[in-house]
Amino acid sequence: MSIIEKDRLHGTLDALVLKAHSWGPRHGYAIARWLEETTEDGLQVGEGSLYPSLYRMEARGWIQAEWGMSEIGRKAKIYKITAAGRRQLKAETAQWADFVRVVSLVLEPS
Repeated sequence: MSIIEKDRLHGTLDALVLKAHSWGPRHGYAIARWLEETTEDGLQVGEGSLYPSLYRMEARGWIQAEWGMSEIGRKAKIYKITAAGRRQLKAETAQWADFVRVVSLVLEPS
């Protein structure tokens, strides 16, 4: 699979990051690695995209952050999804499914 272009990733990044948190609290680097591993390296999210997304979601109340330790013993900001974040993930997942359905009507042969 080719690496997804940044323009396509931009509109779905928040949903993908929220999904990463649905499996438990994570720090930024762990989120990026989870996305890469889960997509078989199809998505590579750089710091310049990931951290603004995390800050935006924290400001919206979708995630909470606190300082903790990473797997290798380094101080890291650990993010966890909130109830509002779970509701947002559910809404964005439904919107994504609708989008894929209607775009597929046009792009896939009948």
